[in-house]
Amino acid sequence: MNCILIDDEAAARAIVSQLCSKVPELNVMEEFDNAIEAIKFLNQYKVDLVFLDIHMPGFTGIDFIQTLKNPPKIVMTTSDTDFAIASYEYEAIVDYLVKPITHERFQKCIQKVKNTSVGTSSASAATNEQETALGEDLYINIDRRLIKLKFAEILLIEAKGDYINIKTESKDYLVHTTLKKIMEKLPEDKFLQIHRSYVINFNKIVDIEDNSVLIEKSVIPISRSNRPELMRRLNLL
Repeated sequence: MNCILIDDEAAARAIVSQLCSKVPELNVMEEFDNAIEAIKFLNQYKVDLVFLDIHMPGFTGIDFIQTLKNPPKIVMTTSDTDFAIASYEYEAIVDYLVKPITHERFQKCIQKVKNTSVGTSSASAATNEQETALGEDLYINIDRRLIKLKFAEILLIEAKGDYINIKTESKDYLVHTTLKKIMEKLPEDKFLQIHRSYVINFNKIVDIEDNSVLIEKSVIPISRSNRPELMRRLNLL
């Protein structure tokens, strides 16, 4: 997968370049400190993926996207989370990485890029996938509205057919997606699947008894296959 990096900060480009070097499928063709030169490059060479900074002097990342008639897949990179929801208006954008970018988050991004076909609008992609993770937040899509949930607020997630129910400290959210997809967006150091139908925030465990855990007032079953990992996480083995 041929890619280019666009960021006016050399240090930021170096970090993304290093992360790309650890993914065999990625081939960094060129790096640019401004979007104008990148556009000239795209007019000559086939590029599959662009890592694009939003805030650049003179010609921003959004200006860059609006200029291209048939842009490749784009991953936005920025330290400003305020652009997260706005970025879904552009169909080429498949993910949004908040600086500083971690290796784990970058790997999830690349997997998402592989699974995404440009041509479906990003708003539709967000509707289909229903969630994306940014830093310490999870954005879920309900009735085409992106709602921000903090990981620390989530108590548990329950599978309900073609939906999942995300139970937080204040209310519940019914989202059209699967446990498998939502797990890809959750930090592994906070969440764990303990049953085929349940994912819990194990920092919210009140009590453990036999084959169940108490999360707030909810009693959640622990499957035999998932129990050893839960015990390991809690340092009870």
